[in-house]
Amino acid sequence: MMEVFTEGFLLQASLILALGAQNLFIIDVGIKKNNHILAATICAICDVCLILLGVLGISTLLSSIPTFKIFIGVLGALFLLYYAVLKLREFFVGSFDSKNKAQLVLSKKIIILTTLSFTLLNPHVYIDAFFLIGGYSTKFDFMTDKLSFGLGAGVFSIIWFYFLASFSSKFSTFLSSEKNMRCTSLATGLILTILAYKLGVESIGEIQKIL
Repeated sequence: MMEVFTEGFLLQASLILALGAQNLFIIDVGIKKNNHILAATICAICDVCLILLGVLGISTLLSSIPTFKIFIGVLGALFLLYYAVLKLREFFVGSFDSKNKAQLVLSKKIIILTTLSFTLLNPHVYIDAFFLIGGYSTKFDFMTDKLSFGLGAGVFSIIWFYFLASFSSKFSTFLSSEKNMRCTSLATGLILTILAYKLGVESIGEIQKIL
């Protein structure tokens, strides 16, 4: 059982460590100490739930709905582009003095909605949870092994998101200087723009396949 758990733990580690939009968002709110633990908690809960759905076989259902990936992809690309513009605006226009820092603090409601958007409006989240992790779990014959495998993957997500939020928060004093905040905003904006472009291209490709 522990061996199966470890397999899930390591597979999720290989999938989640890439510097994606969700991780960038957690780092951003961590640096600003802006409800970062709440954001990490939401990401962890969503990941665990999606992974469990994956090992339970929901990928079979979604594969019969090709428009689902397109719908999520288009919305996700637009959302990432919007957030990228906000970060680039911070770099070009924003001054990170105490007054503007207060304006940049997001309410719990906004944090919840934004975190859910970064998590659920990304088709790669579903591909990882449903098709990669869920697909890998089909090698196990017993449901107890499937759930143990999924639990291992989920535990890594929990550890990762809390680590990311806590680490960025701990070093926020250094990272939140005006110069470093501008650099962070520029890097985040550029990466999100690239991710939005790639996601948009993938979505257009899926539409062309249907047409």
